[in-house]
Amino acid sequence: MPQSIERLGADSRARGQACHNQSMLTAIVLVQAQRDRVPETAAALAQVQHVKEVYSVTGEWDIVAILRLPDYTHLDDVVTGHLRPLQGIVKTQTMLAFRAYSPDLLDQGFGVGLKEE
Repeated sequence: MPQSIERLGADSRARGQACHNQSMLTAIVLVQAQRDRVPETAAALAQVQHVKEVYSVTGEWDIVAILRLPDYTHLDDVVTGHLRPLQGIVKTQTMLAFRAYSPDLLDQGFGVGLKEE
């Protein structure tokens, strides 16, 4: 089993691993939705290819979608071609994940390249 997260070193920083394996990248899309359409918008987002998780959330944004994609071309296609045109979406903000620190994600293959113990 790969080591999920290196323990704190002399510099007191935890070390994570890249948030993608050789063929996948992870994107987090924050969505502002029309207030009366949040449930339908979230359900529609969940049906889009490469969208793996969808959450309704509190705060400035209404919905968070987690995407796993093979490359940046797919990211562009999914966000601009499939997510943003959905009815109920007012605006989006997309972030790319650089490193995963969750042991569950690392154990599922997002920790490719970690040293074996």
